[in-house]
Amino acid sequence: MVNSAVSGILMNGSTIAATSAIKTMVNGDIIFTIHGDIEIYNLVSECQTANDATASTLQYQAVPTVGTATTISGASASLANAAAGTTLVLPGDAFATAPTIYANGPALAQTARGVYCPDGTIKVIMGVGSTTGTWRHYLLYYPLEPNAYVV
Repeated sequence: MVNSAVSGILMNGSTIAATSAIKTMVNGDIIFTIHGDIEIYNLVSECQTANDATASTLQYQAVPTVGTATTISGASASLANAAAGTTLVLPGDAFATAPTIYANGPALAQTARGVYCPDGTIKVIMGVGSTTGTWRHYLLYYPLEPNAYVV
């Protein structure tokens, strides 16, 4: 494996992994910025510090530079009292399907087919309110054009 010059990106064969900063999730937060068109193979959010009883829900949204913002998942079940290690995984089978929540850490990669995302951003849409715990997001993607990358 070779580290690329862009922070937060690791080359691994033909796919590339990117990670976000660790922070609370607030409605409309940009978790990744996409430079060029990509195909998402996996998108995972992992709880780093426990949430309180706030019944937050999460949706992922792709916001292209040209085009219309589109939610690429349904709303998750409540993240209230999510423990550190809880993970959410983008299913990738239909834009209305909610992310799957795994309470114990290990999770199945579920992007049934790739999710095309043009140049732009990926945001979180939070229902009810922000999380109180902190979260980190992981993205495994394939660049669809030369020099496409995610930060």
